[in-house]
Amino acid sequence: MKKVKWGVLGAGGIADRRTIPGMMLAKNAELVAVMEINMEFAERIRAKYNAKRAYDNTDALLADPEVEAVYIASPVIYHKEQVLKAAKAGKHILCEKPIALSVPACEELVEACNEAGVLSATGFMMRYHAYHQKMKEFISEGKIGGVVFCRGQFSCWYPDMEGAWRQNKKLSGGGALIDMGVHAIDLIQYLTDSKVTKVAALNDTKTFQYSVDDSSCVLMKLSNGATAHVDSNFNIPDAASLSLFEIYGTKGSIIAEGTLSQEEGGKVRFMVSDVAGYDANQNRNQVKPLDVPVTFGNMYTKEIESFSNSILTGAPIQVPMSDALYVQRIVTAAYESGEKEIFVEV
Repeated sequence: MKKVKWGVLGAGGIADRRTIPGMMLAKNAELVAVMEINMEFAERIRAKYNAKRAYDNTDALLADPEVEAVYIASPVIYHKEQVLKAAKAGKHILCEKPIALSVPACEELVEACNEAGVLSATGFMMRYHAYHQKMKEFISEGKIGGVVFCRGQFSCWYPDMEGAWRQNKKLSGGGALIDMGVHAIDLIQYLTDSKVTKVAALNDTKTFQYSVDDSSCVLMKLSNGATAHVDSNFNIPDAASLSLFEIYGTKGSIIAEGTLSQEEGGKVRFMVSDVAGYDANQNRNQVKPLDVPVTFGNMYTKEIESFSNSILTGAPIQVPMSDALYVQRIVTAAYESGEKEIFVEV
């Protein structure tokens, strides 16, 4: 099988923990080069995954003629420069979210990739979760009727840490909302096939001392008329949160627990009810969850295989960078809403 040859810009962090291990399992991808600003660290990553070459700067990796596609997982402040250079070098691009610090910068990146004729995608890997795929199937087939409400909860414990770039707004663009909440926002739009049109939000730093939000609640109106709510936190212990993700419709509901995660797992209740009329007793015990089996895999492997397949065959990109641009518009509107205490159109 033909394989896409990959380079990684920002090979530590999430790349080392999740994406590169997932890439190593991909049948149509091969890791050939890694880059970190510290050459000793880059070499350790290279040796760990048996890549061919290690680099300590972006230009050097992009000049590698064997590299066909790059995965960008560096701090957000560097995304714009690296995407623009990668596009100019003719490399296909999978960039972690957020793709840039601002909406205008995101627009520039999408346009640059299109003009350069390179494929571009974003790291919303949770779309590939087996349960999320099954949830999309249920919703698109109308099994839970018309969607009326969605709710997502994604949090972790992320205390003050010296040198943590995600806790510096100038480097990251934001906190819990832009780092975690975006996954739930993207999934809601993806599963319902509806765009967010209006937002109201409360964002705050309640617990820690850093410059980004450790708490966020976002209320959204969707283009299909449904409403949605996403709460994301850096100040709730991991073991104390169920990471609930809920979709409610006129004929049923889908309630997921633990699927908003870096690992593919969790459990989901698929509830379908034939509404006959008004029940004054509001009986909620007559409907039993459907048995919906799925086979778990590795979301990061699926992400790499999907984008590699698009490169090799011309298949549609499953998570195009333009989707991340729209999510950035939502996040920007949510931060504006929180500051001005108003509803904001997207």
